[in-house]
Amino acid sequence: MSEHTVSELERIKANSRFLRGSLVEGLADPVTGAISEDDNKLLKFHGSYQQDDRDLREERRKQKLEPAYQFMVRARLAGGVLSPAQWLSFDHIARTWANNTLRITTRQTFQLHGVLKRNLKRSIAAMNQALVSTIAACGDVNRNVVASANPVATPAHRLAYHWAEQLSEHLKPKTRAYHEIWLGEQRVAGGEEESEPLYGPTYLPRKFKIGVAVPPTNDIDVFAQDLGFIAIIEHGQLLGFNVSVGGGMGATQGDASTYPRLGSVLGFVLPEQLLRTAVGVIELQRDLGDRKERKHARLKYTLDRIGPPVFKAELEQRLGFALQPARAYRFDHNGDRYGWTEGDDGNWHLTLQIESGRLADLPGQPHLSGMRAIAQEHQGDFRLTCNQNLIIANVPPAQRARIDALVTEYKLDGYRRLSGIRRHAVACVALPTCGLAMAESERYLPQLLPKLEALLDRHGLRDEPILLRLSGCPNGCSRPYLGEIALIGRAIGRYDLRLGADFAGQRLNRTVRENIDEAQILHELDALFARYAGERQAQERFGDFLLRSGLLPSARHAVDVEVLA
Repeated sequence: MSEHTVSELERIKANSRFLRGSLVEGLADPVTGAISEDDNKLLKFHGSYQQDDRDLREERRKQKLEPAYQFMVRARLAGGVLSPAQWLSFDHIARTWANNTLRITTRQTFQLHGVLKRNLKRSIAAMNQALVSTIAACGDVNRNVVASANPVATPAHRLAYHWAEQLSEHLKPKTRAYHEIWLGEQRVAGGEEESEPLYGPTYLPRKFKIGVAVPPTNDIDVFAQDLGFIAIIEHGQLLGFNVSVGGGMGATQGDASTYPRLGSVLGFVLPEQLLRTAVGVIELQRDLGDRKERKHARLKYTLDRIGPPVFKAELEQRLGFALQPARAYRFDHNGDRYGWTEGDDGNWHLTLQIESGRLADLPGQPHLSGMRAIAQEHQGDFRLTCNQNLIIANVPPAQRARIDALVTEYKLDGYRRLSGIRRHAVACVALPTCGLAMAESERYLPQLLPKLEALLDRHGLRDEPILLRLSGCPNGCSRPYLGEIALIGRAIGRYDLRLGADFAGQRLNRTVRENIDEAQILHELDALFARYAGERQAQERFGDFLLRSGLLPSARHAVDVEVLA
């Protein structure tokens, strides 16, 4: 493909010498807290990108200072699993070089914010010393592989997590640039002949996300993934995986050619076919994805452009085997189940609610210190969830009382007193650090929830589970299009209101009102809560009620999961 027919980022990648660019020189420049725009795009492949504090922009401009540049660093944690020692390493980095917080993302990993350029290399090196990498946590590659958050209920669950680990390792970029830039390794002789056997010199057209779900819990929103694997378990045995392709949450405001999409189920593969299937889908996207217009570069647009039947036929030709018909499965839930649960081996697992995934020490909420104290004594491991929550996993029975005491002491026991909507609320970072944010999200959630709870109380619905998603922009990091209630930022204090997803992540919501303020949002929801309280059927979820009652507008795009086989 001619260089003149591709996007600017394709040129940057092609000329990067496998993600090196001029990062070494830019990081060493003491004159500015920033790096060049080209290098910032390459930095994403290394698990970081440049931000600035938007709250300070105007004041610094008036003072003729450059923006308050800082860096976000994201870890690669397959399935969101880390040891107590690794937790303590993250805690140390957060308090030493970042902004004294840890943030659990919707992709089951940690982000650290506020890292200055001079501390970026030592922060990434410290993670690697704890056996945690940041490579491919961002960028046009396969990103962090997510998996059902508590894969310890049965041996089959543990095997599903094992495959998530295998996928993560198998699909990692092979460039040595990461080790040279961050870990001080020398470029080996013959490095000019370096190659990326899977990704090639320009990697993928856009980011790529993979998830492994274990029914009946869809806690990873498997149909929001570019490539989803649904574990089929019968009589305690993992038989294989249904394959879903083409999920994606991002859209662009005012551009109808961009849209959220749920994955299409193509068929079933055996466990030993899993890695080859993932490689085949990535190869297909590498070769057929749109490299001219990044807004149309995700796999979902490739799938819709050529059609799922053609996509499946092309995939099977590349694989050298046919996918079997999809096996039966059932999802009934996509939130986290709080409190203590017992695994098949007698160990216990405690799921805590972490609002917006932000762990910090705030007045009356010493959560970061609390988790440090727990990590210093915990004998098992930790599991991060795609809903921004946290599992203290594999607690021996004899240690359960001590863990409970620490959770109470450090005020981490809020999960015991949650309303139904608070249990299932997810918000993206948004302002002040996200450059794409149009409105508040994480900082708005604590203000919005009490007002929603007051409405629900009025209608006797306080304990009713309702999926709430907040996003500062249409790009969808918080998976807002899968919320029974979702607010998507349009401007400061103004949002699109979307309603009507189901409770299991298998139906998209729809836009009900555009560009409205909080008073209008609460007015709309108050009326709908009143009807829900008075007209719902037994056990009927809020999103299902809205659909059945005909209260939702017609959809522009398909809103339900498609099964081809």
